[in-house]
Amino acid sequence: MRKIKNIYLNDDPEVYQCFGCSPHNDFGLHLEFWVDGDELVSYWNPRPVLQSHPNIIHGGIQATLMDEIAGWIVYVKCGTVGLTVEMNVKLKQPLYINQGQITITGRLIKGDKRIATIYAKLIDSSNKICAKADLKFFLLSETEALEKYHYPGVDAFYET
Repeated sequence: MRKIKNIYLNDDPEVYQCFGCSPHNDFGLHLEFWVDGDELVSYWNPRPVLQSHPNIIHGGIQATLMDEIAGWIVYVKCGTVGLTVEMNVKLKQPLYINQGQITITGRLIKGDKRIATIYAKLIDSSNKICAKADLKFFLLSETEALEKYHYPGVDAFYET
């Protein structure tokens, strides 16, 4: 596996407050990512403050975990910035807070110049798939990604 460098870490902590990946957001998920072949992987330890029913991770948080990994797939597999335009989430079984680390995986299914289709899933500590999502992202052109979001290019996400 190859670690993906969070290119935003040196940004102003008051501005870089992404709920999914910023270490500066006290309420956030603090996700980090690795490339493992065709997939991106993240590992996350849930906190009780993110539950719905007692001991169950809120469904909206589960959707956010999958949306976040999909966004990073767009950065490193599509080479641009994308915006979520569709997400079909299936919560297959409860995802418990007290059962340890959650594995989040995602992979690019199909991509063209404007739309990327991504599959993501959440796997509990006993290796059961608890949730999955099919996502579509609208892809910005490289020029738009650079001008609007300061996208630095794929190579910036990897140590040299």
